Amino acid sequence: MSNSLVVKAARLIGAGDISGAEFALVSLVDTEGDHALVEVLEELPPKDLLAIIREFDASKESVINLLVTPEQFARAVLNEKLYADRTHVYLRGMINSVIFRDEDETADFIEAIGALDGGCEALVDYLSDRDEEVMHFQRYDTFNLFVDEESDAIDRSEASDGDWKELTWRLKHEHPDMFEQIWPMLKNRMKERLRQEAEEEAERVARAGGAEDTAPAAEPKKAPPASSSEESAL
Repeated sequence: MSNSLVVKAARLIGAGDISGAEFALVSLVDTEGDHALVEVLEELPPKDLLAIIREFDASKESVINLLVTPEQFARAVLNEKLYADRTHVYLRGMINSVIFRDEDETADFIEAIGALDGGCEALVDYLSDRDEEVMHFQRYDTFNLFVDEESDAIDRSEASDGDWKELTWRLKHEHPDMFEQIWPMLKNRMKERLRQEAEEEAERVARAGGAEDTAPAAEPKKAPPASSSEESAL
């Protein structure tokens, strides 16, 4: 049964019917229970599981997101790079929807991701849109870029947003070995981003200056013709 269901789900995903694949898998819960679905997810290729999880709709509850194990989820997350999504919007969405589903399980999900080669890089992708705030937190324990005193450090309750702040706080204070791998990579990416932005700005300014230099010079104004009274005076 499980093998045929895995084949069916994979076929539906290959055809682009993600909702159909999810429905086929979730229907197993009604007939055989949660444990049966967890076993099937173990057999489902990580890339196929990812295809379902990354389409998570925050407006409705996802049974798969609620039942996927930390190890299954971690393997799926590593396949996100196959989508070449430079915004990492889907990555952030699915990580938030799964690892923060139960406070008692969050640490297990983080550890499972960090245990795999490429796991820390995936979390760097997740945090890349907040690189400056994360680097500030790494030094001062606060996300407020206008505060640079360690006495203003925030505790976990202040960072518990079910999003990047909470993950950053947990990484630094609860998973320091992982954080020590993540923040240097994030810092290097931030430097590269700032360098590229500076180059793009310099090119923009140069193009603007070149446009001004090549603009045609204004023709000198001609004197108005002399009036008849001026001619007669001469």
